[in-house]
Amino acid sequence: MSKPHDHSLSAQFSRGISEMKDSWRVLLHRGPSQFRFWFIALLIGVSAGFAALLFRKGISALQAWVYGAEDVNYLHSFAADLPWYWLVLIATLGGLIVGIILDRFTPDGRVRSVADVIEGAALNEGRLEMKAGLASALASFLTLSTGGSSGREGPVVHLAGVISSWVSDKIRADGITGRDLLGCAVAAAVSASFNAPIAGALFALEVVLRHFAVHAFAPIVIASVAGTVINRLAYGDVTEFSMQTPGALQFYVELPAFLMLGVICGLVAVVLMRAIFFADHVGDVVHQGLRIPRWLRPAISGLLLGVIAIWYPHIIGVGYETTELALTGGLMLSQALIFVVVKTAAVAITMGGRMGGGVFSPSLMIGALTGLAFGLIATSVLPDVSGTHTLYAFAGMGAVAAAVLGAPISTTLIVFELTGDWQIGLAVMVAVSISTALASRLVDRSFFLTQLERRNIHCAAGPQAYLLALLRSDAVMRPLGDPRCASQEECEALHSQGLSLENGASLEAALPVFDRADAVFLPVVEVNDGAEVLLGAVYHVDALKAYNRALVAVAAEEHS
Repeated sequence: MSKPHDHSLSAQFSRGISEMKDSWRVLLHRGPSQFRFWFIALLIGVSAGFAALLFRKGISALQAWVYGAEDVNYLHSFAADLPWYWLVLIATLGGLIVGIILDRFTPDGRVRSVADVIEGAALNEGRLEMKAGLASALASFLTLSTGGSSGREGPVVHLAGVISSWVSDKIRADGITGRDLLGCAVAAAVSASFNAPIAGALFALEVVLRHFAVHAFAPIVIASVAGTVINRLAYGDVTEFSMQTPGALQFYVELPAFLMLGVICGLVAVVLMRAIFFADHVGDVVHQGLRIPRWLRPAISGLLLGVIAIWYPHIIGVGYETTELALTGGLMLSQALIFVVVKTAAVAITMGGRMGGGVFSPSLMIGALTGLAFGLIATSVLPDVSGTHTLYAFAGMGAVAAAVLGAPISTTLIVFELTGDWQIGLAVMVAVSISTALASRLVDRSFFLTQLERRNIHCAAGPQAYLLALLRSDAVMRPLGDPRCASQEECEALHSQGLSLENGASLEAALPVFDRADAVFLPVVEVNDGAEVLLGAVYHVDALKAYNRALVAVAAEEHS
């Protein structure tokens, strides 16, 4: 009776020994390369961390010199005492220099940002433009130092992406490795900017890579921790903001209020995003209608910002001083409401005027002001059953930022790590979830994905949409004369009916033609010196097979 049992134990023991041997072989063959990859991730994390640190310190140094500020953390207080013409001159000259840089070193005069990092991850094997990227970093640096109303985190993320792209090119990384290294750079840049290692890692996964594959997690965490260490070596283990009063939350009673705050913050985020896109459209119309030189557009925006700064110097730069005032309850209701409107207009002018910078810090400031205004009203209406109005400011800060970035998880964690107060978690989570759900229905999921959609890059819909733009007809074409290809007469017959593809056309353009014509194949035509040359045919089945292979490859990467 014991023999079958003994046999079973023996078989299990043998399988265990065999699995151990297999594991040892995997460690011997793949382990060293894996460790080398993690070492590269660490180096990228350190490099991106130093880039973020130098970018931040450089802005502070130039702001201190230009505005004569003894402490740039209180920049608007110093700027308020400057002559009005100096504020206008600084912003205008800054915009002029930015315009010249972008006109000379970018093909379209546009600053590269987080949206371009997402595009690089999705469509370009984790690579970004080098020359345009460095020019954009310099333009953003000057914008933030001379009166532009934007944030420093977006430019730092893109600059870190440029660093990882250089490394990927040097080691000839494939698409998966290039994207993983890009995620490492982004994580390090965010964590170094905010002293937030958890949020930095999740931001790279949630916003840039847009998946949580296990193979990417370890190197991204390594890089994120490295970026945080760089930040703490310079600034110590301190939070960016802190609550001056306890964040007591009467949760069950106040829950409806935070749900309402989430709705309001979602709408404010949409207004901010659409204001930026509207300003960009108006800038295009004015630029083309008046035939203004491309390099002059940022200077005009700088002039407008300088005029606004005469009365509202709070718009200058990142705006952390005003954000701190909102989070500590240092503003009245009327001030908070006015600053929301003015800051939104200033950010729209900065971004629409093709100056540099990002939207993260402005969304934090606008969110804090919105939350404070709501909190002042809510606590005055029901003072006996509500917490502090500053708690609403923290929740509003996270809610607007999450809706703009389309990153509810990492933004919630950033608020926690920025403040070091995990007790406000319930309020932030409720407001963030509602604001993100609402805003994502009114735009293409986030500010960055809407930017890409406006350029006809369909990342918001997922790989099933943007992969079609990557696949080209020439990659699946059967050349004329191939036994599997239709005859020249059959191809010419379809072409004469207007059913054909240009050589190099994407499957995004080809598949709708197949559906309309119900055709088995479409001829591919190339125009040379005005003459049309028939090259071959793309078969519907080949196009669908290529599309399916691409989808399988993406799914394999995202679930590995």
